[in-house]
Amino acid sequence: MLGLRRTLTAMAGVLLLAGTAHAAEPFEITSSTFKDGGMLAKKNAGNIKTNPNCVGENISPAVSWKNVPPGTASFALLVMDPEARGTGVDQWVAYGIPASVTGLAEGEASNPSDKFVGGSNTFKKGTYNGPCTPPGMPHHYVFVLIATDLDSKALPPGLTKLELFGKLDGHVKGSTGIVGLFKNPL
Repeated sequence: MLGLRRTLTAMAGVLLLAGTAHAAEPFEITSSTFKDGGMLAKKNAGNIKTNPNCVGENISPAVSWKNVPPGTASFALLVMDPEARGTGVDQWVAYGIPASVTGLAEGEASNPSDKFVGGSNTFKKGTYNGPCTPPGMPHHYVFVLIATDLDSKALPPGLTKLELFGKLDGHVKGSTGIVGLFKNPL
């Protein structure tokens, strides 16, 4: 009996190793504008004229993704600054990105597009709103891409992050993220 158990355990180990040798690559989001953990450019910062901390041009960085989870019908993409205002700021809430879309070009998220449904960020906008970081330490801007099994037309425009999370409950196929830093040059 002990010999059979050892043989089965060894076979299971071989099968496990064989399965991981051919495992799919991980779902991944990247940017040609910045490296994960690297600095966002000044042009990516917000340009709200009434806010002196908004020193940029509000040009959204380019993002792309690969190795999409099986069963994905659409994506949601969020950009958040967890350090702003003490409770965080939602810079961009978007969803309904069709599974056929593999990325957004630089500046594409700064304006309404047929590639995404605009939600409602902290500023009540459905498009990208770049960093308006106060002088001092850099803030972390977290880009989170969520693969869903929902049709790209399933959700209405204007959802907040929390409303979107409620709608995505039970529909997430996977998620991935990157972080960009921004430090106000003033």
